[in-house]
Amino acid sequence: MNNFLSSPWPWYISGPLIGLMVPLLLWLGNKPFGISSSLRHICAACLPSKAKFFDYAWKKQSWNIVLVLGIVVGGFLGGVVFKNPEDVDLSENLKQTMSQLGLSDLSGFHPQEIFNWQSLLTARGFLFVILGGFMVGFGTRYADGCTSGHAILGMSALNWVSLVATVCFFIGGLIMTHLLIPLILK
Repeated sequence: MNNFLSSPWPWYISGPLIGLMVPLLLWLGNKPFGISSSLRHICAACLPSKAKFFDYAWKKQSWNIVLVLGIVVGGFLGGVVFKNPEDVDLSENLKQTMSQLGLSDLSGFHPQEIFNWQSLLTARGFLFVILGGFMVGFGTRYADGCTSGHAILGMSALNWVSLVATVCFFIGGLIMTHLLIPLILK
């Protein structure tokens, strides 16, 4: 059983489980699946502000905060308690490309040379973590949703805006991967 929980699940199990979240949430209480709005709910609950953006009935959306807490607990369980003892299986081509960019420690889910506490205070670490996090947050707000909300819920609801947003997410990922990351890492 422990091997079942610590080994990666194949796409044909994990994909349908994620996909089934949409109809399950809609069936259980007409709740939309998405994560980005939860930060707004948390800020509205915790920050005594007169800002119009946070002045709404956030308690009706408190189920979303519970969903996010479940994701955090599940991430902890999956990443610490049931951690896969083997390194992430990467292709030789990717390892060679990363090596050419100066990244050699690929033992985790992200390059250790970039994403660690020491590199956070460097210009490269600042670009990746702080500025990158800000851009993701800004983009999420600007697109009125995150990748999970648009790609999973919006597209399953045949929402044209979600299709455009998802295509833009992929284009942005390709530009970042093939053009910007090599410039930043050199």
